[in-house]
Amino acid sequence: MTLVQTQPHPAGVTPVRRTAVEVMEAAGPQVCDDMSVEVALAVMTAARTGRLVVCDQDDLYTGLVTQNELTAARDSSAYTDRVRLRDILGEHGSFTSPVTTMAEVEPAKRYLRIGVLPVVDVQGGALGVVTISR
Repeated sequence: MTLVQTQPHPAGVTPVRRTAVEVMEAAGPQVCDDMSVEVALAVMTAARTGRLVVCDQDDLYTGLVTQNELTAARDSSAYTDRVRLRDILGEHGSFTSPVTTMAEVEPAKRYLRIGVLPVVDVQGGALGVVTISR
């Protein structure tokens, strides 16, 4: 085990505020909202991920979908092979700007069930995700 020593901040110096773009990780697979649930599950399995970033035909972010949501939709009695991702997008439409500070992002952990917040540029394109510590 390595001891990590911290240094106190000198008087009058404000700590650097990291922004979402500085701490984000790759968003993972990005898929179109007209993709079927079955194909999305196959993409998720191949990519070994538990979530997909969903965009519209113009590559603008529309939401996130999780493996649990896809499985629940597929196992639903209302499911047909015509169900598309846009039909089942849950409440993962939240996102943040690349310049949002982590101090501003942290309160989101109370509201986000999946623990990630997409980072979206001013044009609406998905850049990555910020993992929210719980």
